[in-house]
Order: sequence, then C-alpha cells, then structure tokens
Amino acid sequence: MKKLAFGALVCLSLKTFTGQAQEALIPQPQEMTVGKGTFSLGKNLSILKDAAFPEMTYLQKHIEAITGKNVKTQAQKAAIRYRLNPTLVANPEAYNLKIDDTGIEITASSNHGIFYGMQTLLQLIEEHKSDLRLPHLHISDQPKFAYRGMHLDVCRHFFTVDEVKNYLDYLAAYKINKFHWHLTDDQGWRIEIKSHPKLTEIGAFRKPIAFGDEESGRITEKGYGGFYTQEEIKDVVAYAQKLHIEIIPEIEMPGHAQAALAAYPELSCTGGPFEVGTVWGVIEDIFCPKEETFALLEDVIDEVIPLFPSQYIHIGGDEAPKKRWEACPHCQELIKKEGLKGEHELQSYFITRMEKYINGKGKKIIGWDEILEGGLAPNATVMSWTGIQGGIEAAKSGHDAIMTPASHVYFDYYQGNPETEPAAFNAQIRLEKVYSYDPIPQELTSEQSKHILGAQANMWTEYIPTFKQVQHMLFPRLMALSEVTWGTSNPEDYKGFEKRVVQHFKILDRKGINYSKAIHEVIGRIKHVDGIVAYELSTAKDPQGIRYTVDGTEPTVSSLPYIKPIAIDKSLIIKSAYFEDGKQISATTTKEFVHSKSTGKSITLESQPNEAYSRGGAAILVDGVFGSKNYHQENWLGFNKGDMVATIDFGTATDISSVLVSAMESTGSWIHYPTEINIYVSNDNQNFRLVKSVDRALVLEAKGNPQIAIGQEKTRYLKVEAKRPREIPAGNPGAGLDAAYIFIDEITVN
Repeated sequence: MKKLAFGALVCLSLKTFTGQAQEALIPQPQEMTVGKGTFSLGKNLSILKDAAFPEMTYLQKHIEAITGKNVKTQAQKAAIRYRLNPTLVANPEAYNLKIDDTGIEITASSNHGIFYGMQTLLQLIEEHKSDLRLPHLHISDQPKFAYRGMHLDVCRHFFTVDEVKNYLDYLAAYKINKFHWHLTDDQGWRIEIKSHPKLTEIGAFRKPIAFGDEESGRITEKGYGGFYTQEEIKDVVAYAQKLHIEIIPEIEMPGHAQAALAAYPELSCTGGPFEVGTVWGVIEDIFCPKEETFALLEDVIDEVIPLFPSQYIHIGGDEAPKKRWEACPHCQELIKKEGLKGEHELQSYFITRMEKYINGKGKKIIGWDEILEGGLAPNATVMSWTGIQGGIEAAKSGHDAIMTPASHVYFDYYQGNPETEPAAFNAQIRLEKVYSYDPIPQELTSEQSKHILGAQANMWTEYIPTFKQVQHMLFPRLMALSEVTWGTSNPEDYKGFEKRVVQHFKILDRKGINYSKAIHEVIGRIKHVDGIVAYELSTAKDPQGIRYTVDGTEPTVSSLPYIKPIAIDKSLIIKSAYFEDGKQISATTTKEFVHSKSTGKSITLESQPNEAYSRGGAAILVDGVFGSKNYHQENWLGFNKGDMVATIDFGTATDISSVLVSAMESTGSWIHYPTEINIYVSNDNQNFRLVKSVDRALVLEAKGNPQIAIGQEKTRYLKVEAKRPREIPAGNPGAGLDAAYIFIDEITVN
C-alpha cells in the first residue's frame, strides 16, 4: 500500500491492472491510498437504488455516457454503493471513496459529500473505461475552501437557459459549488420583475453593436438581448440544487445601471433620456439615491429573494463614478442632511441602506471591493477584484471576503497567444497563472485568514458573444480554479498538473465541449542572468519537439531544435512551434527582441506598480521586448499611486545619446500617457543631473514610443521618471478622479 496526501500523484505501474493509477484526477484528493488489486466494474455494472439518494440518477446517466453501456439499479449487491454517516466528518462536503474486492462505496455525512464522491468516481471510470478495471484504493477528501465560485455575465451577451444549465454541469464536474449570476448591468437587465415590467420590456434589449452581436444570432425586432422569466429562473435554480450548486444573483447598484435608467429615467440625477448601454466600460450615469430609487430597488429585492434560496444577494457596488452626484442638488442636500463626508460616504450610505433592507429579509450582501470606499456596510462580504488589498482590508476588519483578483482569475482575458486565440479582453492570464494563485494573502494572521471564504473566477462577456466561446474561455482554466479552491494545488508541480489537464481533454472531446488549445503552445520565458537576457522555451509535451528560427522565418521540422535558453545578444525575431511526428501541432509563437545598451541591465524602482499589473517586476522594463498595445498586462507595469521612477545600472560608465520610453494609453480603462518624462544621469547613484525633460505632447505625437535625444553623455546610472496624471482629464471616463494609471514597458538606451 502507498499513501499519498495533499495532491501527490499516484504513479504506480502494477501488473495487476492496466494503465497507471489515478494520475488524472482533478482536483486531486487530499489523501489517497492505492492498493495492488483491481475491481472489475464491467462484470457488475450496477448502482444502488435508494430513494434517499436522488444523485443516483445523475450517476447512472453519466456512467452510461462514459461507457456506452446500460447501468442497472438494484436494491442489493450493487457494485456501486453509498451511505450516510453523520459522524464521519463535520464538513458536509467531505467524502470517503473505497474500492476493493467487494465493490465501490462512497460514504459522507451528507448527500453533498456523496455527490462529490460520485464526481471523483466518474473521473476514475473515465480513466479506466477501456476495461472498467478500477484500482483498489481509499480516498479521504474534503475541500479547503467553503466558497469555490464561478461567475457568468449574461448582460453584455445573453445566454439561454439551456446554456446556463450546461455551464452549471461544467462547474459541478469540477466540484465548484457557487455560481455568481450577473443579471443586471448597463447593457442589459436580464431578470423579470413583475412589479416593474419596463426593466425587461426596455432594459433587456439594446441596439446591436459591432462586436459579436451578429455572430450570436440573438438579434430580434427589439434589438439584441433577452431575459429570464421568473419561471425560468426557478427552473435553473432547481437544476443547480440537484448539482449542489448555490446560485448567487447580482443586482448592480448604484453604478452599472443604465439599462434600468433607460426604463425608468426618473431614477437618475439628470432625468435622462437614456438608452440601454451600447459601449463597454464605465458609464457616468448611475442610480440617484432618492426615495423613488430605493423604492424600486426594494421591490426588485422583494421579487428576487423568493427565487434564490442562496444566503447571499450580490449588490455590485463597483465602478460607480460620482460625477452626477457631485452636480446633483438632491445628492448634495442628502450629504449635508446625513452628515456625510462627500460622495464616497454617500455610496456607503446607499449600500448600507440596501444592506439593512436585505438583512431584514434574512439575506446577506456581497459587494465588489469598491464598497469599502467611505466605510464598509456592517455585515457585508467583500469580493476583492481590483487586487488582493480589498480582501486583506475586509479580513483585518473582521469581515468575510471572497478573493477574485483580476490578476489571476479573470477568464475573459486571453489564455494564450492573442494572435491565435479568439478576441478577448486586452490582458493575459494563462493556465499556469491561475494554478499559481493562493487565495490566502500572506499578510493575514491565521485568525484573520478564517475570513477568506475562498475564491472565484469571473467570466465577463464583452468579447464573448457565443456559448461556444464561453466554453473556450472556461476550459481548461476551470480545472486550475478547481484544484486551487479545493486546496490541493501545487504550483511547484505545475507540469504534473498540466499533464492531467491534457488527459482531461479527452473528456471534453467526448462531451463536445470547445476548449483552448493554448496549452500546446510553445511558451517563452525571459531570464535575466548576470546582465544577460536569455529566452527559455517549453511546452506541455516533449520539449525536444520544439523547433525555432531567429530570423523571423516560419519554423519547420528542419529548423533549429531547442536545446537550451537562447542568449539575446542582438536584436532577434524568434519564432517557435511544437512538432510531433513531423507535423506542426501548435500555433507559431513569435517574440521580437530589440537589443540596446539597457537590455538585461540591473534596474530598480522607487515605487512599486499596482499588484494587479506588476508581472515580471522591474526587469521587464529592460528585457528587450515591447508589450503589445492590444493587451496591457503582458510586459507592462501599471502605476496608479505614484510616478514611475526607474534607475538602470550599466555596471560601468557607458556612452549614451538617446532613451526610448514605451507607454500606453487606453482611456476607457483609465490608462493615460505620462504628463512628463524626465531623464537623469549619475555616476554615483546619489547625485543625479537632469539632462532632458519632455511633456505629454511628444509622447502623444510618438504614439507612446518617444525617442528622447539627450546629447552625448557618459554615465553609469540612468534614471527615468514618468509622471502620472494627478487626475483623469476632463472628457474621459472617470474624469476628475485621482485614479489614472500610467503603463510603462520597455526602456531602450542607445
């Protein structure tokens, strides 16, 4: 017998059964003991018939789908049995799975645990379906986190009841237990409210827009859109309950309300008129905190609560610009009347008032981390998305938090090379990045950590018009989320996880699920060693199958075989691909290096970038690679607190004459060009001399890549200072807020 704990792989090769044992389980169980024998399920393909276990029907259906054989149900001597043991484990999601000569038995303290044992069993059957000889084993398993969530935005693009049910099936298969259903936003109100029918009569439909609407096939005479009737909501909720998934509805307030304001413009500060949103991003018109608004929202809550047995109602609270409130006489009078310190405390007043109403109905609220602004509502749970700081702040103040940082778990971001993946939000989160995430921030004590309920990944759908693309963006990243939230992920053995993922592709193929093949891409990593940049290539499969070129030509099976990291000592265009049996399996990966006197040199920052946009640290500023203007996380550092001040050490006094500083502007995301760039030189790293200063006009003229001539200088140290706008300029989303970002990438010196 061999005991494996906390996700260790079972890699036994025993003559008593074919294949290798259970190396494909996702999520891996907390503890597993594997024996030497096998049980032949094929000889008695039967499951226990017991009215106490409605999950039996689910198990029967899925075994038949895997094996193509009929599964008998019998009251006695069934091969697959299950029983409740209330004294087993306090955690209702825990289960034991035992396979021996007598058959298969799942034990748990609740049907919830039985259901998760069934999911593990289904993966085992999938792995051994060729002969249905299952290895003797004992699994003792339970999740680390009580909240294991997945989100779906049905507002930007709408999905049918059947598609939502399919989505729930995917979550259940990987032991995800919370479904966050984003039902209202600027671009659509998707839930029927009988007391206010215009919310769906008007708010559920918008003018078709260029991105994906035609492809979706959901344009009617009313425009693009749709909504769920209350009967359809009940149907989906009942379906989720059978899968032991809790559905958490989101009703956005006070921002992201334009669809509601299009229906009821009197709930705004200006009176409208409005149309349902047809652009993405942050819209300035939000709910006005007057009695008519609260009356409607309370009516909405009164109809929403009976539909969802969840303990939570998500009320949004994010991205609520205060411009309309600042100019609104009613809002300013309310601020004075309530003794509030400005518009941020007015938002806290809004959220707290709605929380009190919702608490009075026996429910709790969840809000995005902006609900921390102006003071957190007394019983609110924070969903931390802008980074991890919101979760840290909530936990330290004794509030529960759910971690969902954009840096790791936003599934609307690219998961592979944007040149070969479907259009997505302009950032990148690969499978490995999701798998590396630890929901417990290091800053928290063990007592504070108890307030971190778990983690959730979000699926925003601005760039996802069809359910087929939803599948593509979900898989295989859902598998990484599953193991992270179950608590058995091991980033140090990412390659082992990657191999299991590849085996699960067979399951997705059988089910007809579309998924990203980015895992087969050749992945390039830039390494800095002793002032030299090197480019390291890897792939999920045999690295000996990688072929590459350094002159920009397409790789072939006859191109250079990859053996070791490629030194970047001059400007190169490296193209690489994975080949198998003489055929190219992956898309081509391209990386262009622009070598300069700064490439690979030591570099330090005076202030650090925002944690969500800090990938690679200061070294990415001198790695020779320019970030794509189409997506801002890869190769970019984002600063939203202080200026970007970087100091490069050339090692010895070096002749230089120009500096190029690469910046980005994306005003819809509050990213703006620097207002000023200053270049300094020094030979002692203490006394710096300003040699050139340029303003935003030059940056704008150069489209973010200003080549700054500084004359002939000989220096060991070079300091580059890029100044951040102190407030977002007028005429832009978020105007007037001290929330502007500057995004800086490459600093090349010649």
